[in-house]
Amino acid sequence: MPNAHRPTARWAFFCLLPALEGGRASNDNSGMTQYNKAPAPRADIHVYEHLTPDVVLDALASVGLFGDGRLMALSSYENRVYQVHLESPLGGKAQAGDTVVVKFYRPGRWSDAQIHEEHAFAAELMAAEIPVVGALALNGSTLHHFNGFGFSVSPRRGGRRPELEDGEVLAWIGRFLARIHTVGAARPFVHRPRLSLQTFGSDSRDLLLAGGYLPLDMESRWRQAFEEAMAVAQGVFDALPQARQLRLHGDCHPGNILWTPEGMALAGPHFVDLDDARTGPAVQDLWMLLSGDRPQQLRQLGALVDGYDEFGEFDRRELALIEPLRTLRLVHYSAWLAQRWHDPIFPINFPWFGSSDYWKGQVDMLIEQTEAMQAAPLVA
Repeated sequence: MPNAHRPTARWAFFCLLPALEGGRASNDNSGMTQYNKAPAPRADIHVYEHLTPDVVLDALASVGLFGDGRLMALSSYENRVYQVHLESPLGGKAQAGDTVVVKFYRPGRWSDAQIHEEHAFAAELMAAEIPVVGALALNGSTLHHFNGFGFSVSPRRGGRRPELEDGEVLAWIGRFLARIHTVGAARPFVHRPRLSLQTFGSDSRDLLLAGGYLPLDMESRWRQAFEEAMAVAQGVFDALPQARQLRLHGDCHPGNILWTPEGMALAGPHFVDLDDARTGPAVQDLWMLLSGDRPQQLRQLGALVDGYDEFGEFDRRELALIEPLRTLRLVHYSAWLAQRWHDPIFPINFPWFGSSDYWKGQVDMLIEQTEAMQAAPLVA
């Protein structure tokens, strides 16, 4: 189906997928320290079931912060994230008042070196006066360990979803994305992965097929649709061999940008959740902010790029990568669900995963994406 005739719901599906992890990097534990080991869990109990409220509060206490008992779980499938009220404010340590956000990283997903690299990138962005919410340095570190879990503590920042139909809002976001990419281009990631056909495409395919996640009646159809889509995507990437690769936010969808209205302190956008920061083309941080039919996207893209060009120079050739990147995200989403299926919240929240109907839908979308990748790209 050509871009101009896609339903809005389909665009929203691609843009609002949960944060995804990157292929081989998910099993790369280089740099992993030995955690303070908890008792060995029973095989039928997921590791996060040991993360009780008492463990959360004890973990905070281990870095000198003491909760007053008010604790609220925040929405996150990949990690476990809690808002915790403290007995006393942090004072001069952060603009956090008496409330912090504590993130417990999924064990085994990222190495310590990869998490430290994410935190260092956020610190670079904040030092450049870019509104990013990064981890606090407590006791000389931003990453801590308690009972087998790695965790970080961040100041709480409120906000609402940005109004992406407002051109000025998009331009404002575009200006900050340009500044993020300027910092991102200053040096490379050493430990964090690259967004590529290998990490999001081939590695995802291999995991799905090796694990037997596709029903027999859909496996050959999905494999054929996948190979045809990847062949077209490869051609698009090959046509842009000089596309710039830089450190990215990596998962810059509307849910990871919080907006504070003008007239209030710290007005404008602030960027959260660099958990999927990785190396890739700049357009990866723009395309998930587009929605609607082609005319709507053209207006949104024009505003984003106009803002971007005030602080950087966006390479318009990268617009041809939007549909290949969308296709890779689609495939990687299925692999992400498969990798997490042992976590009890996944069968509860995604009961349709693995059914023939689910995979038929994936085949249909891959066919649609193959057509979209061969159509004229958006322009700005």
